[in-house]
Amino acid sequence: MDDLPALREALKRVAVALKETDVPFALAGGYAAWARGAPEAGHDVDFLVRPDDVERVRQALADDGFDVVSPPEDWLFKVGTDGVTVDVLHRAAHRGSVERLLDHATPVAVLSVEMPVLTATGVVVEKLSALDEHYCDFGAVLPVVRALREQVDWDVVRTETEGNPFAASLLHLAGLLGLA
Repeated sequence: MDDLPALREALKRVAVALKETDVPFALAGGYAAWARGAPEAGHDVDFLVRPDDVERVRQALADDGFDVVSPPEDWLFKVGTDGVTVDVLHRAAHRGSVERLLDHATPVAVLSVEMPVLTATGVVVEKLSALDEHYCDFGAVLPVVRALREQVDWDVVRTETEGNPFAASLLHLAGLLGLA
């Protein structure tokens, strides 16, 4: 695991800065799962913003003194603080809209900072949608599914991930294990 105290501090600092922008955002990825009761992933922090808000958010974070970097990937930018990198995503892994994920996010106190967090269903849809022939680590996803299983709308997960054979395989395994 990376430096958990530094990751947690970065999560709080970036969340507070995002709140000051007054644009819709949500904690996503492993820390959203953690905020909902899954094990702490401890390798990165992800936030989700609308594509239309990217430039405004990027500039606001740079103005707040964060180190903002644009990697080659066209679906995120990175924010550095205190030796830790936070990903700011602006495209969802599944075919649904970022706006819908953000609309359904609910406020959760994460490390004493209240912020919008993707729903458990949204987290699972995103994790399953990211599974493909290049990344298919069921061992990383199953603990999240197990921890969040009672909060997840499995019909929505099945509908949103339809057509992804890797997601279907994980859902089948989760069913055999009594998780979904």
